[in-house]
Amino acid sequence: MRKAVVFDIGRVLFHWQLGALFEKLITDRAELDWFLSHVVTEEWHFEHDRGRALAEMVPERIALFPQYEPHIRAYALRFNESVPGPVEGVHALVERLAAAGVPLYCLTNFGDELWEGFRPTQPIFDCFTDIIVSGVEKVAKPDPRIYQIVEERSGREGADLFFTDDNPANIAAARTRSWDAHLFTDAASLEAQLSAAGIL
Repeated sequence: MRKAVVFDIGRVLFHWQLGALFEKLITDRAELDWFLSHVVTEEWHFEHDRGRALAEMVPERIALFPQYEPHIRAYALRFNESVPGPVEGVHALVERLAAAGVPLYCLTNFGDELWEGFRPTQPIFDCFTDIIVSGVEKVAKPDPRIYQIVEERSGREGADLFFTDDNPANIAAARTRSWDAHLFTDAASLEAQLSAAGIL
């Protein structure tokens, strides 16, 4: 059985920053920083990653911050604008791995509704055998259960799974399951890690 490579998506395959959307809507820098720290925050967004419905989240947030209703609705309607583009060099690595017949998977913290709007826009995902999405599974990294789901769906465990993620907590959780897990910094470092593992 060939070793499989498991990619995170946000900040590994694609740049992601909520500010990329909201800087189009809020021109004052101090107000933008406040908005991202108090209104549409990454912590609040993570509720959707864990499976909470936007139909609950958005009205609840609007009730708390009614002056920002259009901005909060934009989070749901224009989320793809928070993804400015691919992380440099990583898609080329994915294509090389796919061409070499390496089994590829994604393990991502991503809300199911937002994923439905993002996935069809990105052909790179066609290279992957399976994509495990936290919002679909209703469990998010670094919860051990989502790593178990990858093991079950890939038919692999431990050192047969090479994993790259930008979050140290997610890497630590994978290592507790003996995955060959590596903190992502950039494509060049990932390429070196894949080469050292005998995959590239």
